[in-house]
Amino acid sequence: MPRYKLTIEYDGAPYQGWQWQDHGPSVQGVLEAAGAKLNKGEPVVVYGSGRTDSGVHALAQIAHMDLAAEIREDKLRDAMNFHMVKHAVTVLKAEIMPDEWHARFDATEREYLYRLIDRRMKLSLDRGRVWRIPVKLDADAMHDAAQIMIGKHDFSTFRDTQCQAKSPIKTLDEITVLRAGAEVHCHFRARSFLHKQVRSIVGSLVEVGMGKWDAEDMQAALEARDRTQCGPVAPPDGLYLTKVSY
Repeated sequence: MPRYKLTIEYDGAPYQGWQWQDHGPSVQGVLEAAGAKLNKGEPVVVYGSGRTDSGVHALAQIAHMDLAAEIREDKLRDAMNFHMVKHAVTVLKAEIMPDEWHARFDATEREYLYRLIDRRMKLSLDRGRVWRIPVKLDADAMHDAAQIMIGKHDFSTFRDTQCQAKSPIKTLDEITVLRAGAEVHCHFRARSFLHKQVRSIVGSLVEVGMGKWDAEDMQAALEARDRTQCGPVAPPDGLYLTKVSY
């Protein structure tokens, strides 16, 4: 059974997240339905590099699946997209991989982008794809405060109460906050993340950007190891999985 690595982009708004759900459509479910049509009607399991929450987008999610027979890579990509034509999910690339390769367990690093726009007017074109803040943000102050999070820490404050990870301890390798035209972009890089960790940190950084918090408040929130000390959690709209490294 050949194993295929899939590079996927999707708009997360119509889905209940990556993982298959009983109560609504999921990205995994859409891919598995398409894969089954290429597998002589037999079920296919698609394994992702990680789960994204409801409403979270991806520019380059990585997944793998096994099929009963080999299909040329470009034909597999096009066939998957044909069967997903009504969905906001697209296979950008398909590659045959060794049988032991795993999209999740072989991943060494994941990168996320969070898009903010600080304008008073409501959104028309980017609604659901960026978080609008109606006041001017201080991107430099946000960047400076974000550096407190770099390294190995107990991130209990920035961990969702439903997180299933065995430990709240994670290592963040990079957080960069910069102004990109009319937007403020927050870039995150780490081997792995806790449930809603990025959105929790971004929400607190926005408090800094608005002048409600400073770097000392971020430090105190981190050291508290207390979820109640987290700032407002950012909505999923502006979050994108941008890269998975192997």
